[in-house]
Amino acid sequence: MLFLARMDVTFPESMTDEVKADFQVKEKEYSGNLQREGRMRDIWRVVGEYANYSVYDVADNDELHTILSGFPMYPYMDIKVTPLAKHPNSIT
Repeated sequence: MLFLARMDVTFPESMTDEVKADFQVKEKEYSGNLQREGRMRDIWRVVGEYANYSVYDVADNDELHTILSGFPMYPYMDIKVTPLAKHPNSIT
């Protein structure tokens, strides 16, 4: 199953730059592993925002929930998920 997820990150103003940097390192490793495994097919940054769009290829809703809740920044994310289906006009 394919899903499109938009993730917006909002850190508390009280969070130090060092803690944010630590989250960013952990986040990069986690998302890199998902990409290497093929569960995250793609990731795109939203220009001018602390947000991204990612495409996930997973077995079901439960697997997606497990993946999303495993992100180190999950407590600071607002996530919107859209299930995707092949469009009948697609030539691929």
